[in-house]
Amino acid sequence: MKEIMAIVRQNKVNATKNALAEAGFPAFTCRKVMGRGKKPIDPSVVKTILEAEAMPVSPVGEYITEASRLIPKRCFVLVVPDEEIKRLVEVIMEVNSTENPGDGKIFVLPIMESYRVRDGKTVDDIDSSY
Repeated sequence: MKEIMAIVRQNKVNATKNALAEAGFPAFTCRKVMGRGKKPIDPSVVKTILEAEAMPVSPVGEYITEASRLIPKRCFVLVVPDEEIKRLVEVIMEVNSTENPGDGKIFVLPIMESYRVRDGKTVDDIDSSY
């Protein structure tokens, strides 16, 4: 089993939820997060654009101001069998890619153990039904 953590634009939440459900991944957690990318930008460029009130309302505008602020995003978390990882990542990427900086990141993490809170059974005990 793996945990898939996908950080996406907040305006892509509904499209992502629908795509996940249609692809057979209806169980997930989604939460609000704040962050920024690592690519640096010249602060003088940002200042010039802001002073001219010419900030584009688009992924490009988001990218330009990224150097000085945290950007609201959404984090989807899913736990899936190893054989479903590739398909799940493809679904998330297809829905969220605008081919612009700020589209997000997807992380794949190992799950060592899993327990159901109600009765303490492990995934193996419940026949891999998460």
